[in-house]
Amino acid sequence: MPARLASCSCGQLTAQVVGEPVRISICHCLACQRRTGSVFGEQARFPRECVSISGVSSEYVRVGDEGSQAKFHFCPKCGSTVYYEPEGLEDFLAIPVGAFADPSFPAPRVSVYESRKHQWVVPPPEAEHIT
Repeated sequence: MPARLASCSCGQLTAQVVGEPVRISICHCLACQRRTGSVFGEQARFPRECVSISGVSSEYVRVGDEGSQAKFHFCPKCGSTVYYEPEGLEDFLAIPVGAFADPSFPAPRVSVYESRKHQWVVPPPEAEHIT
């Protein structure tokens, strides 16, 4: 079973995961664009019991475009988000794929809020596409 390490920029906050993610998705909502400073957010969802957190985090609760909340955990020193807890999915933790700094990480299988997608972004054609 593969093990991966996600980390903030300074290395103080980490998330060690064992096993494959149950979902890898990209989100084009405006809130994810603002959160990441990029044109979409990409995250991998893992069963909570497969994730070991180490370090100190600060929290920010964000309300999404449709009203659901997510509790984001970020490093109080460098500000990098390392994991978050989506409301209604308490058995899982989501980890931004960029926190793994692993170019071989599997491609997303779901692309959501495509109605807000930047025109030049081309999600994988085999991914589930949700407007």
